[in-house]
Formats: sequence, structure tokens, C-alpha cells
Amino acid sequence: MTPARATAPRLPLTALLLVIGLSACAQTAAEPPSIETPKADPSLASMYGAIRDGDETIPGVDVSKMDPKNVRQVVDYKTGYPPGTIVVDPHSRFLYLVMKGGKAMRYGVGVAKAGTEFEGEADIARKARWPGWVPTQNMIKRNPERYGPFASGLEGGIMNPLGARALYLYQGGKDTLYRIHGTNEPWTIGKSVSSGCIRLLNHDIIDLHRRVPKGAKVVVLGPEQSGKGEV
Repeated sequence: MTPARATAPRLPLTALLLVIGLSACAQTAAEPPSIETPKADPSLASMYGAIRDGDETIPGVDVSKMDPKNVRQVVDYKTGYPPGTIVVDPHSRFLYLVMKGGKAMRYGVGVAKAGTEFEGEADIARKARWPGWVPTQNMIKRNPERYGPFASGLEGGIMNPLGARALYLYQGGKDTLYRIHGTNEPWTIGKSVSSGCIRLLNHDIIDLHRRVPKGAKVVVLGPEQSGKGEV
């Protein structure tokens, strides 16, 4: 005699609906459609791409990580200073090269930490490509561990903190020891980190160095003048 086949007990309709509902909740939610990261403007990528300069190769800057305001650009700028003047606004973290027609080339900069700022007017008495660097005695005194090993100087090159170019600020024929220069630390642009100098991306200091002649005037604004020129 063939044994009777066991049959699964039938679930009440309410229990069946509950099982179906729980199964639906346990399903993995569909992944949202992927969103592509916007591609960098090709012109900016070209502006800040890797470049060969003499015996040195300057690494490219990832423009997708740059604050757009720090990108080199022409802006409307009202000032009483003549074209060719460099106006540094350390409080807004910008450097302006005054141009004709109420315009200026604007560069994002890194500036001095509190207590080491330069303010006033000076002249560019010297221009240098891949300059050497010697820390000042005050720098060594403030931070002997960092600057002491370089007391005798460091030759120019990609590892030099002055970067690819330097503009030397003089007053009355005397070196102020302040510089406008490049940097091998691009993440410091827009910040207050230096020992008194004004630093630009290497790509930008090369551009500025090319545009300004020896003898050009530099004006470093005080806090009361900050942000008043750009329209």
C-alpha cells in the first residue's frame, strides 16, 4: 500500500499576505543611477598641467580640487594705481596685476601667518628663475628644527620652497627680505601659512614673472583697504 503523500498545511489568507509583504521588504533596493563627476575645463587643465621648465618638471595641479576663485583669471578691478602695478590683498588672499581698461589679472595666493606680514609699498629690484633660498635669522629663531638645517642655504629646484620664480621686494634700495614666489606646496594657496612672503602656484608665478618688469611697483594692502577694488 502506497503511503499517503504529506501535504504542507495551508496558511490562512492573512498569514499568506504577511509573508509576501515581508519578502518584499527584504529585497535589496535598486542602486540609484551613478552620477558622473564633472570633467575639468580643458582650458584649465592645460593652464595647470605638468610643464617642463629648464631642467625641472613642474607637476600638474588637479584643477578639480581647486577653489574656482583661486584660478588665474581676468577680473574687473578699480584702482588708482597704474597698469603694471602689483596689488596684494593678503586679507582676501588675492594678488592683482593691474591692467588697462579697469581690469586686472587675479591670482590666488598663500600669505603670511599673523605677526609676520609685510604692508606698504615696495619695488621689484630683482627677478629670479628657480631661485636659491636662505631662511632668515628670524625664521630660524622661530622654528629652529625646520629651518636650522638650511641655514647655509638651499639651491634652486623643484624641492626649493621658493618654487619656480621669485620677485624680490626692496624699499629705498634695501632688501625687505620679502618675496613673491612660487611654491612646492600647492595646497597652501588661499591659506595663511608662510613666514611673511606671498606665494603663488608655480604655474602662476611663471605667468606673473613673465608679465612684470624689474622695477615694477608692489602695493600690499592693509585690512582697511581689503576687498575694495574688485567689482
